[in-house]
Parts: sequence; C-alpha cells; structure tokens
Amino acid sequence: MATGLDGRGGRGGRGSKGGTGGEGGTATARTPGPYGQKPGARDGMGQHASLVMLLALGLLLGALSGLVMLPAAQHLRSLQTGERVQATLHTGGSCMIGHCRVAFEADGRAVVADLPVGSGGGKESVGAPVAVRYQPDDPRTVAREADTGGGGALVLAVISGGAALLVLALSAVAAFFMARQRRTEKAASLETAGPA
Repeated sequence: MATGLDGRGGRGGRGSKGGTGGEGGTATARTPGPYGQKPGARDGMGQHASLVMLLALGLLLGALSGLVMLPAAQHLRSLQTGERVQATLHTGGSCMIGHCRVAFEADGRAVVADLPVGSGGGKESVGAPVAVRYQPDDPRTVAREADTGGGGALVLAVISGGAALLVLALSAVAAFFMARQRRTEKAASLETAGPA
C-alpha cells in the first residue's frame, strides 16, 4: 500500500509544472523595432526630416525674397525717371515671371523689349496700350509705368520675406522642443539603467 501511494505521489509531482513558479516573475523583453532600431527611433528620424524640410522651405523663401524679388523691385524703381512712351503689348503671358513683351518706338526705331520680372499686366490682351518707361541709352531696358514704384515684385518680396521669417521661427521652436525631448528621454533611460 505504501508503495502504491508513493507511486501516485510521484506521478503527481511529475504532473505539476516545475517551471510554473518562475512564470509569474518572468520579465518581458522589449521587442526592438525594424532593422534593430528602438521603437522611438523612427519617430525621431521623422521629426528630424520634418525639421530639415521646414528649414529648407524657410531658406528658399528667404532666397526668393532677397535674391530675386527685391532686386527686381529695385530695377523697376530705377526706371521711374526713364523716358515715357506709349507702347502696345506685343506678347502676352505671365508678366510676373518676365514672359511679356512690349513694342514701341524710341528715337524713330521700332523696339520690342521684354518686361522685367515682377511686372504686372498679365491679364491684358495682346495689342492693348501700355504706358512704359525706358532707359534712353538702352531702350530695351523697359518697364510698365504702373510698375516703376516696385510693382508686384515689391509685394512678393515682402510676402516671401515675412513667410521666410515665420517658417524659420517655427523651425527654431521645433528644434528647441526636440532637443528638450531628447534630454528628457536620456535622463529617463539613465534612471532606468541605474542600480535598483
């Protein structure tokens, strides 16, 4: 009888899971992200990419304002004292980017000249009368009289310059918060890795 009881007791001991005591205390390892990166690494890369694109946009707008539109506005203003003549629109199109041409007479010669970048009048039809001013020593340097105050180039220079400042300010704020977040995460990781 004792032998049978011992045998059943032995089977009962084998039937119980010897590792169940350790299951409750097993720590779950944090699974790395794709390609061995930490889960937050991809978010950090996305934030950096967005910041770079924001900075590039701000610099592009600043270049458009300072290197294109502002010089164009100054060129238009330089013709305020030029010779005035009545011309006709020879070639229509997008005058703002310099695709319009005017025809007029200067010193008895027929002249066809390109309107400079920043000019208005793009909605006028070909053949429409246009008052222009030109340089006496170079009649092909011409501008619409209505644009000699700076025209659309001055407006675009102000708009793009203001937009550039706004975008760069937003980039600086975003960079500050990203740096602050990295410091916080680094401090938290050091505390977690410290002695218990």
